[in-house]
Amino acid sequence: MAATLFITEMISVFLLACCLLWRYGDCYRQHVIVTLAVLTAWYFSFLIIFILPLDISSTVYRNCQQEHNETVHQHIVSNDSTVTTSVPPTPVCLEPWSKMSDDVFPNMWRIVYWTSQCLTWLIMPMMQSYSKAGDFTIKGKLKSALIDNAIYYGSYLFICGVLLIYIALKPGVNLDGMKIKAIASSASNTWGLFLLILLLGYALVEVPRKLWNNSIKGYKLTYCYFKAAKLSSEKCEAEETVDDVLESLQSIHASLASTHPLREPVDRILLRVPTELRGRMERRAAPNAPSPVPSLKALIRLHLKVIKALQMLQRTETQWNILMEKIFHLEDVVTNLRSLDHRFKPTFIKPKNPIVRVIYNPVIEWYWECFFKSYFLKLLAICTAILSISVVWSEVTFFNQSPVLSIFANIVNLAKVKYDYLTIELFSTLMIAYLCFCAYSTVLKIRVFNLYYLAPHHQTNEYSLIFSGMMMCRLTPPMCLNFLSLIQMDSHVISTHVLETQYTQIMGHMDVLSIISDGFNIYFPMLVLLFCIATYFSIGSRLLTMCGFQQFVGDVELTTELVEEGKEIVKREKRKRQRTEESIMRRRDFQGRFGGYNANANDTARAGLLNTSEQTDYYVTPVYTDHPMPGNNGAQARGVVVSQDSGYQRADDLFGPNLSLEDEINERFGISTRPNPPKTSSSDFDSARSESANRTILPPKNIFDDV
Repeated sequence: MAATLFITEMISVFLLACCLLWRYGDCYRQHVIVTLAVLTAWYFSFLIIFILPLDISSTVYRNCQQEHNETVHQHIVSNDSTVTTSVPPTPVCLEPWSKMSDDVFPNMWRIVYWTSQCLTWLIMPMMQSYSKAGDFTIKGKLKSALIDNAIYYGSYLFICGVLLIYIALKPGVNLDGMKIKAIASSASNTWGLFLLILLLGYALVEVPRKLWNNSIKGYKLTYCYFKAAKLSSEKCEAEETVDDVLESLQSIHASLASTHPLREPVDRILLRVPTELRGRMERRAAPNAPSPVPSLKALIRLHLKVIKALQMLQRTETQWNILMEKIFHLEDVVTNLRSLDHRFKPTFIKPKNPIVRVIYNPVIEWYWECFFKSYFLKLLAICTAILSISVVWSEVTFFNQSPVLSIFANIVNLAKVKYDYLTIELFSTLMIAYLCFCAYSTVLKIRVFNLYYLAPHHQTNEYSLIFSGMMMCRLTPPMCLNFLSLIQMDSHVISTHVLETQYTQIMGHMDVLSIISDGFNIYFPMLVLLFCIATYFSIGSRLLTMCGFQQFVGDVELTTELVEEGKEIVKREKRKRQRTEESIMRRRDFQGRFGGYNANANDTARAGLLNTSEQTDYYVTPVYTDHPMPGNNGAQARGVVVSQDSGYQRADDLFGPNLSLEDEINERFGISTRPNPPKTSSSDFDSARSESANRTILPPKNIFDDV
């Protein structure tokens, strides 16, 4: 039974990691090594979360056995002698149903912990630096990655060297392999604990508050208008940056002859430019005075700028499309609140699975979106607020043992008395999962990490995926150690000696430095209360607003202006999409009326994609090109038809071959989305410009080339 549960959890966690990676990443475009590294990082991090509760219940059982199997010696002191009597041991403790053999957890934690540490501190940083390197050879990329990481880790090595010298000179302390390993793991955990407390101080307040605010009619829509105004400016800046970089690239390309030795690197840079942007660049007038011939180092720097600019443009466009879909849905909810027939009528029809369409019909959708969802979010906000208060209270009081003030420790102690191992495991899983959700959901929302963004529908690039894997590997171990402290199962933060989990024994402790073991690890978590108070009163947002970084802080005049600006931007975006729909409908009616199109079974379904019936499985979203059109500021809306089965399809090619989601991405961002563009000559580049992007992109064979 125990082995079955253990194997089932390991398989379930692996499937969870695979599903998340499939949702956010794209295995057809990203390199196999990147996929395996990120999958390993996510899998091992999730494995710690779901397997640690089994280790906790096993440790409770071992502690119980130790207490009940020891012979209690009572020393009776008299004037003449000391008499020792023995009390028979009490009955053996109940064995947990999930108990594994003693060597399973130690072996697994060694593999999981040290593999994840090697990934997060050695391998994945090198992969990140390699992916953004602007060099044109593998040797050059590796050299740039080593230099980048040498600068990054130079400060850490200096600090570690000072600590090692201090420990070596400290009397009575002998350095050996175990102490060095403990120093390495504890240094990593100390760094992770510092970041974890900062993240929890924000998320423990923001998660329940956001749920409560989202339950208020109109609040989320107002906030999305605010985000639309800010994101619109970011999108414009990203487009301007790309234009500036492409202008420099065009000037350099015009100054080089086809036989010049640097022409091949320039053509490789051009292959990274999206087809759409490359066409706009070629239609520009050639510069009057060509640029001087650059050096190879200048081309490397330009290549790096192109990579960064395209990544920023792709991120902002992805965020923009997701935000627009969310705003349109929220506007539909507000509109349908006044519906008399209680049937949800969206402005843009979205694809639905046939089974989902039957179960989640417009009537059920109306009652959920317009009635029950608000109460559900309020209930969820109350539950998460209770969990947050429990976490903060336990963080402040976990070191106190007489009486036990930590809420988590009291719950586990009550379950110990009744040998209720199932409660211990479920409670531990719930609390660790909540802490992980708070920390992970906050990492990619902080402004300083705005470069990294996990976007669904296979829209996340390798750089962001690697970053997410690094952060999960760095935050999960200290988070689990912090939870063990909250339930008072870490003997190094409490005075009472208890048997520790196998996980804690593998990780080791920083006993050689008392300032960390006796000070930082105990008292620093108490600062979470201070950070929570600052978050509750929005002190950080108000300070950022005063410094010129606009934040959503309520009825501030600047916030109101951005909300109104966002409304106007969304109105223009909706009108463009509606005009696109009307254009496609007219074309469909024209071709249907004059018989210019022979439809088969699949094409007939596509031809009726704009039918507003409830059975429609298609919707339209625009993609804007640079072809001039009156009244549209030089940008013409090109309709993209999204179907459930075939993904994206251009309205212009509605009656032609289908384009999958990956093909549409490849067409929009060209070969720049491929991790390893092929080496081409000048003639090859000229022929490649006319090739269609409608083909499947397979993972490259070379070692994870740049994004």
